Amino acid sequence: MLTSLLNLQTVLLNAVSLSKNVLTNLQLKMFDVLIFVIFAESESQNSDCGQPRLNTRIVGGEEAPPGSWPWQVSLHRPSLYCGGSLINDQWVLTAAHCVTGANPAGLTAYLGRHSQQESNPNEVNRTVAEVITHPDYKGETNENDIALLKLSSPVTFTAYIAPVCLAASGSSFYSGVECWVTGWGNIAIGEALPYPQNLQEVKVPVVGNRQCQCNFGQPKISENMICAGLQKGGKDACQLDSGGPLVRKQGGRWIQAGIVSFGEGCAEPNYPGVYTRVSQYQTWINTQITSNQPGFIAFTSTGTDSDLSVSCPEVPPIILRTTDLLQTQTKSVVCGRAPLNLRVSGGSSVGTAGQWPWMASLQKDGQHVCGGTLVSLDYVLSSADCFSGPPVASEWTVVLGRLKQNGSNPFEVSLDVTNITLSNQTGSNVAVLQLSTQPPLNNYIQPICLDNGRTFPVGTTCWAAGWSSGQGGGEFMSKQFVPEQKGGDHSVINSLPPPHFFFLKERVLQDVQTTVQSCVNGSSGSSICTGAFTVEPELLLSIYMDNRRACGTDL
Repeated sequence: MLTSLLNLQTVLLNAVSLSKNVLTNLQLKMFDVLIFVIFAESESQNSDCGQPRLNTRIVGGEEAPPGSWPWQVSLHRPSLYCGGSLINDQWVLTAAHCVTGANPAGLTAYLGRHSQQESNPNEVNRTVAEVITHPDYKGETNENDIALLKLSSPVTFTAYIAPVCLAASGSSFYSGVECWVTGWGNIAIGEALPYPQNLQEVKVPVVGNRQCQCNFGQPKISENMICAGLQKGGKDACQLDSGGPLVRKQGGRWIQAGIVSFGEGCAEPNYPGVYTRVSQYQTWINTQITSNQPGFIAFTSTGTDSDLSVSCPEVPPIILRTTDLLQTQTKSVVCGRAPLNLRVSGGSSVGTAGQWPWMASLQKDGQHVCGGTLVSLDYVLSSADCFSGPPVASEWTVVLGRLKQNGSNPFEVSLDVTNITLSNQTGSNVAVLQLSTQPPLNNYIQPICLDNGRTFPVGTTCWAAGWSSGQGGGEFMSKQFVPEQKGGDHSVINSLPPPHFFFLKERVLQDVQTTVQSCVNGSSGSSICTGAFTVEPELLLSIYMDNRRACGTDL
């Protein structure tokens, strides 16, 4: 629209120039009025975006006052799992990894929300009528991590609900440009935002793509991404912030520069957050939204971009030690994502493909023996009880992406095992299987996150999953339960031979009802927990049951 108006201005000015000898002063004034009216209207196309009535802040803080970020959207299915941003009266911008494979009918967008646990008098909600993910989104590289949600009906703009402007094609955000990121996400890995869970804000500087690439090594930080964060760490987006906006003010308007996409932990030193660069997608967005298109504004940085002079120091070849296991694995792995898992409330059921994409079937001579969990691109975690004696790695195979033990599994991948490490001394019950090759990551194969030494309180809701040994041909089952933990945590596995899972704690959760024990085919499945009181499938942390107890009935 703006381009068309600029072209029209040129035509009109040329007309004035060519006709100035025959036009009267009155007619020239009429042209002036016409041009003024046209350009007044061109600005009005964006007049509603990026102007929060209640936000006057220019310095940092933690909790955002109500109405400060009126485009912030809270996405639920049915509880909070991602953020988003309102870009006109009926469309929300978010990350593709938040909605890939999601059923629109199961999604709800809350607008004007401030608190996740208290009343929100200025709030409205809409169901989602349509989900459009970028056709070239690649989960394994986080490329094109962008999606649009069409709301079931338009919303009315208020002081608490208003659209953000979007960075237009060609916008430049130089290294050091201060931006804001907002959301209700965790305040640390596995640590939920405390009550009453009010909207949070944090100011972070842009980190140039060259520097960001030096920091990450892998994955590739492409031109479709923008990084932001402190080199010393301490400020960043975290779990449940995914899909939310990274914004910068220019003049009187706030412009969205990025969409929360991925990172290495949360606020880790030398690992800025990585965002989808909005300005790269103006054409795609406008192609999807054909009427009442969002407001795009070009952001221009001043001075010189210091990132242009950045070059990564040459990294010498790395000789891996066995103790380097997870610390040195490829940074591109983003754990805990289950795009096809919409399970958020109680009950048990036969599993569906992709519901728990980290589940592994440990097989000996082609027969399923145990369940396991993919914890990185190279390793599977299981129970030492699966092995009756010293294991011979060449006799074992790990199958990923499998749904049924009997029948067709079009998404499965079978991988050889090169090494098996057991730890069944001093109360530990862990087996670590090293894979011969790295599996492809997709909707059906993803690694889970590992519990990094935090405590899960009694009452935390968990899921157990595995293959049934009863009738049904080895159906994949899952069951929600609330374990009781007596006697506190068991000791840290300090004695586990290399590789160490950065002090992965094995918690023996006792007195779990036998109907939901992680005892499938007499051995281990997976028991997973979020550390919150609802299950968020993207953010699961691994906890292992004590499988040496007498197993109960199937799931």
